Amino acid sequence: MKNFKRIITLSSIVASMALTSMTAHATEHYKVAWSHYTGWEPYALLETTGILEKWEKKYDVDIDVTLVNDYVESINLYTSGEFDACAMANMDALTIPATGGVDSSAIIMGDFSNGNDGIVMKNGNSVSDLKGRDVNLVELSVSQYLLTRALQMNGMTQRDLGSIINTSDADIASIFVSDPNGVAVTWNPPLQTVRNEKGANLIFDSSKIPEEIMDLLVVRTDASDNFKKAITGAWYELMSRLNSRGKDADALIAEMAANAGGTEAEFRAQLKTTYMYFNPADAAKVFESEKAVKTMNYIRQFSFDNGLFGMNATDADFIGIQFPGNKLLGDKNNVKLRFDPTFMQMAAEQKL
Repeated sequence: MKNFKRIITLSSIVASMALTSMTAHATEHYKVAWSHYTGWEPYALLETTGILEKWEKKYDVDIDVTLVNDYVESINLYTSGEFDACAMANMDALTIPATGGVDSSAIIMGDFSNGNDGIVMKNGNSVSDLKGRDVNLVELSVSQYLLTRALQMNGMTQRDLGSIINTSDADIASIFVSDPNGVAVTWNPPLQTVRNEKGANLIFDSSKIPEEIMDLLVVRTDASDNFKKAITGAWYELMSRLNSRGKDADALIAEMAANAGGTEAEFRAQLKTTYMYFNPADAAKVFESEKAVKTMNYIRQFSFDNGLFGMNATDADFIGIQFPGNKLLGDKNNVKLRFDPTFMQMAAEQKL
């Protein structure tokens, strides 16, 4: 009898090990990239608060959330397949992964820049003062789009400038500070640094083009619904805590400020120029609106005019952009960017 019990025990252990192995094998593994920006700092909190772990368990997925200090590099890594999702702006989603042939879906509308992107210069007070000046920015990003819009609104073009100098967002603040005649187009937190530099003037910001610069979580369209549900559920649980306006929210804001390398006061100032979508229902409506279609139509034309679709593009219809309700811009046979409110709607209806 003793030997029989031992056999049963050993059998149970083996069965348990096998089940554990099967479970581990069945768990889906995904990698999310983000870079420093006011609206994306919450990604670091997903793990430190334990919220992400809760949603991972619910949907049997394993999600790594990784900070990549260089914004463009984070998108390039996503495009090359190193990551399954990445926080990026709408224009960059169109001109980098979509143009690179990666079928992607925007599933979270995090915020729009309402002053979080800007043009700062020394020895000048207006957009017209940019004439003949060299400008530092992350080339082919929303910064170049912002600059072009500012020039357009003031009867100018890029031909009126000196040179556009492609500058990493990790380096742009230090370069501006060291240049007595500096001009920088950037986003927060570097924008906060250059704005505070002695002799610097903010001459244009994104509040003058509201809702045109969307900040999104973009995922590979073929990623599983389990992953999409988990990351969306975690995000909006965190958004609810941040929007509580109590001691918990204050502690989270202080943590984000520290992660961003600034003071809490500076970070709160940046939040004021970031229109955050704390409510998933409101965020979903953005994707469903005619405004989103108009904005992307404007952006795709800008992108084509500036050669951001590459040499193979003959017109702005080169890439298909899909919206809810079967609305489509561009080539229906080459849809590479989709605005998908499905999972935000599920969060709003508490169906995640």
